[in-house]
Formats: sequence, structure tokens, C-alpha cells
Amino acid sequence: MPDAVVALAVVGAAHAAFQLTVSVVVYPALASVGADQFALAHDAHSRRIVVLVGPLHAALVVVCGWAVVTEPRPLVLAAVAAHSLAMVTTALVAAPTHGRLGTSGPSPVLLRRLAVSDGVRTLAAVAGLVLALLAIA
Repeated sequence: MPDAVVALAVVGAAHAAFQLTVSVVVYPALASVGADQFALAHDAHSRRIVVLVGPLHAALVVVCGWAVVTEPRPLVLAAVAAHSLAMVTTALVAAPTHGRLGTSGPSPVLLRRLAVSDGVRTLAAVAGLVLALLAIA
């Protein structure tokens, strides 16, 4: 049977890679779209990204739950907490901000809120990966 902490590191690596890609590639590309094309670009982004976010977050929930139940050590719990912070930030800040961007269009306030929430999510995902890797050792 696979080890829950190894699974947490593997799914955590996917999570960190996803968040880094969003931070470095996706959001800068979206922010560079002119206001006249933003609604179309944002709608396309939203349709495409959900195909990745849904399964990734589902895998994180399952693996985090498995790790908490079978390996409730401090480093494992810290890794789970970090990934959980990223997912909660997605649900409570990033997703609603995307909703507002989709209806209102780009504004400095909304784009700043999205950037800050993205920074939190990316740092949390990377921290979750590092903590899971440390827990393996």
C-alpha cells in the first residue's frame, strides 16, 4: 500500500507546480489583455482552468485526509495545513474575485486582490510541498 506522506508529496508537487504556473504564466498573460478583450479572455481562462483545479483539489482533499488519519505527525499536519490554506484562499478569495472580474471586468482593486490571493496560494502550496518532503525524511 502506498505511503500517505509520499502521496502527499506527489500531489503537493502537482499543486505547487500548478500554482507556480498560474503565478508566472497564466495571471500575467491574463493581466496583459486589453480591457476590450478581457471578458472574452477571462471567460476562456475560467472554462479551461476548472478542468485542472477540480481534480487537483479533489486529490488534495483525499490525500490530505489520508495523511491526517494515518500519519498525524507535526510536519505532516503542517503540510496539510499549508495546502488547506491554499484551497481555502481559492474558495473564499480567488474564486469570488474571478466571479467579479467576469461580471465587472478588470479593475485595479480586483486585479490586486487576485494577485495577493495568488501569492498566498503559491506560497502555501510550495510550503506544503517542502513540509511533506521533510516529513518523508
